[in-house]
Amino acid sequence: MKRVLFISSTGGHLNELLQLEPLFKKYKSYLITEKTKTNINLKNKYDNVSFLVYGTKDHLFTYIFKFLYNIIKSLILYIKIRPKVIVTTGTHTAVPMCYIGKLFGSKIIFIETFANSTTKTLSGKLVYPIANTFIVQWEEMLKLYPKAIHAGWIY
Repeated sequence: MKRVLFISSTGGHLNELLQLEPLFKKYKSYLITEKTKTNINLKNKYDNVSFLVYGTKDHLFTYIFKFLYNIIKSLILYIKIRPKVIVTTGTHTAVPMCYIGKLFGSKIIFIETFANSTTKTLSGKLVYPIANTFIVQWEEMLKLYPKAIHAGWIY
């Protein structure tokens, strides 16, 4: 069974990613997000859940160390899981995993967030060049990402 890694930061990006839950049963699925009080119960609902450290750029000094830690932890998780496909809705939590996956031959599927209909996200800008499939939820976004696929809303 194909191993698929679903990864995103917490909050709205995770909410979007969880809309793909029907796919979780079709594959040997793994879910990675940031550990917060609001999503710690994901371990009770899904079999293969791992957490990265929650960080926000509002606290830049500590964020740098948390981000570096998450890069190392992402590498360890990647080696442990060895996914064939990485699916993400972003953001900073997912970018290192996408680059690690690309380096080791995984296919990268990036879904640009529903929240942006006229501007690129930073994670979208960073992952667009390496994504095998780049999906936008708004038709207007095709002007910004010409090689993207407009798939409509995942809600």
